[in-house]
Amino acid sequence: MVDLAKGCAVLGGLVVLACAAPALAEPDVLERPALISARAQNSVIMAVTTAGKRLVAVGERGIVLTSDDNGDSWKQSAVPVSVALTNARFVTEKTGWAIGHSGVVLKSEDGGLSWVKQLDGTKAAAIVLETANAFAAAHPDDMKSRRLLGEADQKVAEGADKPFLDLYFKNEREGFIVGAYGLFLATGDGGQSWQGRQDRLDNRKGLHLYAIDVAGDDILISGEQGTLYHSADGGAAFEAVKLPYDGTYFGVRHIKDGVLAFGLRGNAYRSADGLKSWSKVETNDPETLTASVTLADGSLLLVDLTGNLLLSGDQGHSFRMGPRQAMPLTGVVEAGNGAVVVSGLGGITRLARQSIDQGSVK
Repeated sequence: MVDLAKGCAVLGGLVVLACAAPALAEPDVLERPALISARAQNSVIMAVTTAGKRLVAVGERGIVLTSDDNGDSWKQSAVPVSVALTNARFVTEKTGWAIGHSGVVLKSEDGGLSWVKQLDGTKAAAIVLETANAFAAAHPDDMKSRRLLGEADQKVAEGADKPFLDLYFKNEREGFIVGAYGLFLATGDGGQSWQGRQDRLDNRKGLHLYAIDVAGDDILISGEQGTLYHSADGGAAFEAVKLPYDGTYFGVRHIKDGVLAFGLRGNAYRSADGLKSWSKVETNDPETLTASVTLADGSLLLVDLTGNLLLSGDQGHSFRMGPRQAMPLTGVVEAGNGAVVVSGLGGITRLARQSIDQGSVK
């Protein structure tokens, strides 16, 4: 197994992207509700997303914040756990999910104002073992069976200590979640039950999976050590894709004429021929790229661990540097009024789109 802390980006002694080494000291965090705090907006916020016109942000200690005025003001939501939350996605203005440390999956049906726990790491490990046993029964002489069983047994023994890192829901019933050590689960009933999908990836080292992006039936999953998996059939089968750079890819995105993958040390590569070949994008940024968003006008915006914003108006062929923020950035989204909202180690900041355009330099 790979040391989780080594696979993550570290800045100023802080391990970000929710990849801190598993913490076993406080087992009650799965049962203890998040503390309501007046300082929640300035806490470590790992991601921000939209739920219709509402903004929803998630972060450390189970913090969930919502804004109904395009990020001008925020209110903290009731959350049944106090583990760090890493990401959230909504498929309607009401229905969405959040994921995090200790294998937590939460669901909201009121636009992020309240949440219920659907899954934790103990149950997730049991699901992984069930999948491994089923694969071994169908392929008794396959070396992959032994590997999957060994990995599953270890996850069960270690308990609820693995974070989920990204998720995607096609609709209110069908979704995927990925995470550390190759965690990959799917649901077809809105999260009431989950099935392991790790047998569909050739992830022999149990590498961490950081990001999912989906366009129709085309699914991309990126991760550490140059990991990229591709499915053209909605997730029934995946193939590994070779990338030029062997470092971690914290994000992957379908763009108008292809795919963009980005990650450590400012590395970004794009493909316009169905993932057959890749060209390096000169970001002129040596820092780790953490998140992206496609804006309403088609522009692409990336953020990094030193607070930089990188704007592209040509589908990722080139980028211009925007105004630098005073905190490492972990997430980015466009509000309904066109403002850009970023999350990071110092909380949440709203930026006028004009300020990003004017702050850009070639």
